[in-house]
Amino acid sequence: MDMSFTEEQNMLRDSIRKLMDKHAPPEKLRQWDKERAYPYELYDAWVAAGLFRMPFPEAYGGLGGNVIDMAIIAEELSYRSADIGMCYGGNIFCGLNLVHKASEEQKKYWLPKLLDGTIRFSISMSEPDAGSDIGAMRTHARRDGGDYVINGQKLWATSAGAKNNVINVYVKTDTKVHYRQGMSLFLVEHDRPGVKLRKLDMLGRRCAGTYEVFFDDVRVPADRLIGGENKGWDVVMAGLQVERVTAAAGAVGAAQAIVDLAIQFAKDRRQFGKPIGNNQAIAHMLADMATDVEAARSLMWRAAYLVSAGKNALRELTMAKLFASEAYVKVANQGMQVMGGYGYSAEFDMERYFRDCRAATVAAGTSQIQRNLIANLMGFKVT
Repeated sequence: MDMSFTEEQNMLRDSIRKLMDKHAPPEKLRQWDKERAYPYELYDAWVAAGLFRMPFPEAYGGLGGNVIDMAIIAEELSYRSADIGMCYGGNIFCGLNLVHKASEEQKKYWLPKLLDGTIRFSISMSEPDAGSDIGAMRTHARRDGGDYVINGQKLWATSAGAKNNVINVYVKTDTKVHYRQGMSLFLVEHDRPGVKLRKLDMLGRRCAGTYEVFFDDVRVPADRLIGGENKGWDVVMAGLQVERVTAAAGAVGAAQAIVDLAIQFAKDRRQFGKPIGNNQAIAHMLADMATDVEAARSLMWRAAYLVSAGKNALRELTMAKLFASEAYVKVANQGMQVMGGYGYSAEFDMERYFRDCRAATVAAGTSQIQRNLIANLMGFKVT
């Protein structure tokens, strides 16, 4: 399997690094995190650079890129901040679902607005009683003439409160059948009458923002239904492969940043007359950290290349997401140990990576769910 990059992809990686150096230096990232501020200026720079256009078809204003390009972008953005990476990735996941399942009229209306930065997209699926158990979803929509009326509550909605955001909300439209046959996707502006947002105080990922969303008789026209009534599960599955590759790539990027920070600290910090990295206990820890991240990267790129080749890569994608997210959490904990009190200080970036990493093994499918899926693909019936 040829896992080399094209000249254009190497140029893409280099251009993202330069963009982030200019618009998201470490001091700016610390400021946004401290202020819990959405990075609007950086987002506009992404739009101007064409990053949102990359994975979309040229027919809708995109650049016709593939999942390899997406993984490169996710890895580089998350190297600086997985939180900031979410501000990019969530929009892309939702937009690509429209490419797969929306009507031609819907694509022509929504996608250009997403790509030029006029609107943002976020996803709302989880609820207080429906996390991994999506079948427990209670938010519902009923048809009323030419509209649908939505009622219910969503939780853990990343970036739902960002300016000009359109929530991609999954609801039940038929409560009498299995959720895979009775779920639908609607596009709902976050400031539409009846929508109420409450920003949550979270441990990490403070810039993208995490919200609780209430829908109280929210009326939306029927043309906001994507993919057809009761076809929401098909929409979810249409974007699963890209979402998992990108989640794994983001974890790899952030984990690599942690390793780099720890290595540099171990070279600079001197105790007992020598760099602490010359102590075998520290050196071995760093060696293990670097090995774990490289293994995660290999799993991620193998999955990405299988997807780009049109192969069924569910097994490889799931393994990559599982291993990369857990490696991210593991090396963040080890990085804190290497840096000691400095890692615990908000004046250094390690503590931000440490806080942000804890969502990695929960978001986009918990580690436990990933293991269940891998076991089921091995022929077991895990429940």
